Amino acid sequence: MKVLLSIKPEFVEEIMEGRKKFEYRKNIFKRDDISSIVVYATKPYGKVVGEFEIESIIKDCPSNIWKETKQYSGISRKFFNEYFDGRDTGFAIQIKEFIKYDVPMDLNYFDKKIKAAPQSFCYIEG
Repeated sequence: MKVLLSIKPEFVEEIMEGRKKFEYRKNIFKRDDISSIVVYATKPYGKVVGEFEIESIIKDCPSNIWKETKQYSGISRKFFNEYFDGRDTGFAIQIKEFIKYDVPMDLNYFDKKIKAAPQSFCYIEG
């Protein structure tokens, strides 16, 4: 099973360039059979651009997550702190290897029922 994840274009670029090897989330999928993340670059780009296998998922307090992942965060400490402000727990999805699609795809390629990008994520077959 895969998850379709919405990510801002500037962070997708960091992932593609190999500078961002962790995707941070306040909440995460409940299923434990998720092996891959399909990446949707949000507007203004608005396309599915690639996917990656999950190396591991860290669940911890944000300060510990930052200590462990900051070298490959692809974001500033200020942005990280603002994102997790008020949270006791956060998640860092470690990116194994990003595979860029030759041709970016529309959302409905993966599921005809998907009419708009997920706010956070949605499950997809594949």
